[in-house]
Amino acid sequence: MKFRTVVEPPEPMRGLEVPAEVVEELGGGARPRVTITINGHSWQSRVAIMRGRHLLGLSNANRRAADVATGDEVEVELELDTEPRVVVEPADFVRALDDDPVARAAYDGLSDSRRREHVRAIESAKRPETRRRRIEKAIATLRA
Repeated sequence: MKFRTVVEPPEPMRGLEVPAEVVEELGGGARPRVTITINGHSWQSRVAIMRGRHLLGLSNANRRAADVATGDEVEVELELDTEPRVVVEPADFVRALDDDPVARAAYDGLSDSRRREHVRAIESAKRPETRRRRIEKAIATLRA
């Protein structure tokens, strides 16, 4: 479904307001997972509710990729995203999780975004020692 909106300034949140009737018509609840497309650039997100308004976050990277700026009026194509979110864990992290049943159970109970945070921290390490420390830290955090 398509609608037009204005790219809002960064405070309190750079984003796009979604008309309530669009959210309702999507049929995914008040905060549905969606795929957003602007000017041919697509990304996945979730509709947020802030101060009674339905909003889509618009990061600097997505703003640049879609070639939009604060104050621009844009056409937004919004689709309900029903595909399961999959976080792919690196093999060394999988081994560490499998070696610790308590950490594995805690990790399996996390939301996709929290899992993604752990994976991103591990994969962003530049040195093997840093990566190893980050895996150990993740396991310790999950055990706590």
